[in-house]
Parts: sequence; C-alpha cells; structure tokens
Amino acid sequence: MTERTFATWLLVAAALAAAAAAVLFRHVDPNAPGNPLPVCVFYAVTELYCAGCGITRALHALAHGDLLRALHMNPLGVFMLVAGPLMLLHVRGWRPEALQPLMRVLLSGKFWLVLLPGYMVLRNLPWWPFTLLAPG
Repeated sequence: MTERTFATWLLVAAALAAAAAAVLFRHVDPNAPGNPLPVCVFYAVTELYCAGCGITRALHALAHGDLLRALHMNPLGVFMLVAGPLMLLHVRGWRPEALQPLMRVLLSGKFWLVLLPGYMVLRNLPWWPFTLLAPG
C-alpha cells in the first residue's frame, strides 16, 4: 500500500468516524443523568477542569446546531475542530498563503506547551472573566 493510498483510507476512516460521532451526539445527551458517555477522569479525581472538560457537551451542542452553547462548554475544543483539520491539511501539503502566519503559530510546539496548561489554569480561576472558560 502506498503512502498516498494509506492517507486516503485514513481520511475516509476519519470522515466515517466524524459522521458516526455526529449521529451519536445527535441522539445521546451527555447532560442527562445515566447517559452512557464517559465522565472526565481528571475532573472526577481533582474537581478541576482539564483542557478537554466540556468537549463532549460541546460536541452535543454542535450536533444540534448550537454554536454559542458549544463555545460556552469548551471554546478551545471548538477552535480545535477547525484548527485541527487545517493543520492536517497543511502538513499534507495544502498551504494557502493567507493561512501561513496562522500555521506557523499552530504548528509550533512551544505554542501548545504554553496554551494548554495556561488554558487549564485560567479556566479553573474563580473570578470573572476566567469563569467564562469553565464549562457551564
């Protein structure tokens, strides 16, 4: 199997997984008690929000067309739903000139080493405006 064929199958698998997730989040409400979706282990142990806390509820909100609710649950997670595929396309060779400055930042390891722990700390601070980062 060539690298190009493998990449094509990987893209097809990702598209099918995304479609399955959309169907799941359309029909399963993570806000309902007793739902089958897993809870955040980090939050269950520490009672602190991790960088991913709220992403399940954000995906549920997006599956129902509620972008504002999704942003309220996890703004970084919603951003990553756009940035992730753009970074993947960039790595695979799609490089529009207008996106080059953004890609230089997003593909920098230092950026993520600062952003993720910083986001995690800020969303746990009990003062406004940081309380806006905590999942509601």
